[in-house]
Amino acid sequence: MLSAEATGATVGLFRLGTVVREPLDQQLLRTALASSWRHVEVVGETGSTNADLIARAAAGADIDGVVLIAEHQTAGRGRGGRTWSAAPQAQLTLSAGLRTEGVPTAAWGRLPLAAGLAVVHAVRAAYGAETTLKWPNDVLAGDGKLAGILSEVAAQAIVVGIGLNVTLRGDEVGEPNVVSLTDLGVTDPDRTKMAAELLRHLSEQVTGWRAGDQRLMTEYRNRCATIVSKVRAVLPGGRDVVGTAVSVDDEGRLHIETPDGEVAVSAGDVVHLRPNL
Repeated sequence: MLSAEATGATVGLFRLGTVVREPLDQQLLRTALASSWRHVEVVGETGSTNADLIARAAAGADIDGVVLIAEHQTAGRGRGGRTWSAAPQAQLTLSAGLRTEGVPTAAWGRLPLAAGLAVVHAVRAAYGAETTLKWPNDVLAGDGKLAGILSEVAAQAIVVGIGLNVTLRGDEVGEPNVVSLTDLGVTDPDRTKMAAELLRHLSEQVTGWRAGDQRLMTEYRNRCATIVSKVRAVLPGGRDVVGTAVSVDDEGRLHIETPDGEVAVSAGDVVHLRPNL
């Protein structure tokens, strides 16, 4: 049973069976990340951290270097306008605002890939767990989804949203392919520690992205489980492309070899297919 040892707007300790879900330590995060991020803010509940930062940018606020983390996100946003609500304090749900000044438009598509690499590095650094990447926006542990990423353009910035499952169970959100850090054998994962590690690695990846460091794409390709897999890509508008993923180019597009030739996909949902399909 889920119980809360706090009421009203206060964020408290949540317990699900033997799993304890503790609130984030905002002050510790601000201290640990002072050299990496201009402002780190933790809120108890919101609809979407991405939507909140986009609204601030639209109102004229400078969101570059601003990180917004929600203990509970009730209308999280995914590809295709999908929304979801996770259990309180079971994930890390955060968004970071990043200026686009000086970065060629053609390179913007690399940013969510860089964020995926940040998750991979952070999970390994914090808990020794190995993960892979599924193009364009998912971090996998085995065949299960550990994290998702959504990037959106806002005024003169890009907002990068990351949702990382810490103790979330698939039956809490009706998604059987969900995996969390606890599923990987991490006992009582520390969300504050994980958030600090993730944001440090994201800052490092963003620095490389802004500098046009080609090592970003080389490493992404090495980590991407989609490359050489048989896939079905569902494109905006509903068109399907089925074939073998052969590469990800420098603009972040997935190239799929089909019976009719190679197709470059810049956006869409990708499903990894079994070899005999």
